[in-house]
Amino acid sequence: MSFTANLAPWAGLMSVLACLALNGAAATSLEGPSWGTEPGVSPPSYALTEPTESDLNVDTVVLVCSETGQGRALELDLYLAEPGPLLPNNADPRWLKERPSVEISIDGRTFRADLLFSDDHVVVTDASDRRRPILSAALLDAMQSGRTMVLRFDLLKESPDGASRFDSLLVIDLRSGQSAIASVRRCTSPNAYAAAR
Repeated sequence: MSFTANLAPWAGLMSVLACLALNGAAATSLEGPSWGTEPGVSPPSYALTEPTESDLNVDTVVLVCSETGQGRALELDLYLAEPGPLLPNNADPRWLKERPSVEISIDGRTFRADLLFSDDHVVVTDASDRRRPILSAALLDAMQSGRTMVLRFDLLKESPDGASRFDSLLVIDLRSGQSAIASVRRCTSPNAYAAAR
């Protein structure tokens, strides 16, 4: 599944902002990489971090407050380390399947999710407000109070036995991001979540 995101004009600069913010905020916490938020804005419209573990070409993870048909809601964007498709390390792009999938686990609780591909990033979504992909309130609650989020991906074509299996993962430390996640959630509109499914 693919789409072209209809984001605000500054969204194309997110990868640059992410790199600058992370370079300016060194990971000093024992809990993992620190989270940064949009500077000088309250509430911030995004929070970002780096994966603590990954075997994918993902450089930055960004929780973004974006406009939807019903107001403002949050989405999770994965910015890649270099141009090209989301791909496990050392995998050939020809091995990618037509319908990749992802599963999110937070402290043992599992959420089924979808991957949507834009020009310069990948959106992870588990809900919709009928017009745009968003993150559900249940997933956001788990992120805000959780310790570790693991995204398991099924990106590559199956082996000859046809068994579907996860072939890559991304681990995000949530403990150092709880206040950043809470801050960005203040940017959302309740009616966006009332209309979500």
